[in-house]
Amino acid sequence: RPGGAEGVMARIASGLAERGHDIRLLTLDSGDAGPSLPLHPSVRVRPLGLEGSSAGPLAALAANLRRVSALHRAVHSEKPEAVLSFMTETNVLTLLAAGRSLPVVVAERVHPAWAPLAPAWAALRRFCYPLAAGIAVQTADVQDHFAPALRGRCTVIPNPAPQQRQGELEPEVLRTLEGWRQHGRRTLLGMGRLVPQKGFDLLLRAFADLAPAHADWRLMILGDGPERPHLEALARELRLAGLAVFPGRTAWPWAALRLAELFVLPSRYEGFPNALLDALACGVPAVAFDCPSGPAEILRPEVDGLLVPPEDVPALAAALARLMDDEPQRRAMAARAPEVLERFGLEQVLDQWEALFVRVLAARDR
Repeated sequence: RPGGAEGVMARIASGLAERGHDIRLLTLDSGDAGPSLPLHPSVRVRPLGLEGSSAGPLAALAANLRRVSALHRAVHSEKPEAVLSFMTETNVLTLLAAGRSLPVVVAERVHPAWAPLAPAWAALRRFCYPLAAGIAVQTADVQDHFAPALRGRCTVIPNPAPQQRQGELEPEVLRTLEGWRQHGRRTLLGMGRLVPQKGFDLLLRAFADLAPAHADWRLMILGDGPERPHLEALARELRLAGLAVFPGRTAWPWAALRLAELFVLPSRYEGFPNALLDALACGVPAVAFDCPSGPAEILRPEVDGLLVPPEDVPALAAALARLMDDEPQRRAMAARAPEVLERFGLEQVLDQWEALFVRVLAARDR
């Protein structure tokens, strides 16, 4: 499905397949809709049909035991040299399924300290992660979160910068952005799932503070999620009707970014934010909270954007206002922003994944 972690896994799978590796991609869904992300033609996708909701704790336990059993059969039937799992709960299930019989590398995709698990899953992670042959994390800050006994198994591998694709924006999004441009309005763009983690409530408060003095700017927040009704109500309460819009998700964020003058990432916590990589790759300067973790590794203050203290709404408003008022500075930052494609290029990231698997397999053979 579309999503940050899913997109990274698709790029890694395709990149390794391009290098001649035999890649099998196992997914927990039914596969009825087919993959929604582009994959190298040699990547074989095998849906396992293991998704579903449970009516209560006992039903959930039974369902997860079935998932572990099905995963065990599926993984071993592929006879892999190594297994890579993404996302914490899937990591736990995969480790329970494969255990020490196969080298399993698990990948954390958010900062564990800021994304607490249900107690049962947290206990299972503590039990299972010592079984992993390797733990891939996106920043040194996440590595430091783990107990000393696990840190030696951690390898820091950032997300690769995105490979932009061409496509047409949804009509509503395109009409809005082009309409603003035709009337001399400039666009501040944010995007992500509409959940508390992403901090769009903080962004709305910051934009409400600076909007009266910046009548030529508009805010667009792309994405969808359970917080949408709350955020739309907050925008009305802050008198941002017509100034801040929520057009929903887009399949082509790069097309929207190319029509924006400034990007903002107001997250309370992250892993290694793909949206920020997307913005810089499109030549859009950015303002971001220096949250755990990722923005400080991606954004270069005064070079391609600005970092502000986490959850500091006045500081966010001041940083945005500074760049809104300084077009030469925005242009200078925009010129440097695409260097993110060199700093986090796909080939460099694939080299790191290959090196991790070489170490894992060498350790198994000793």
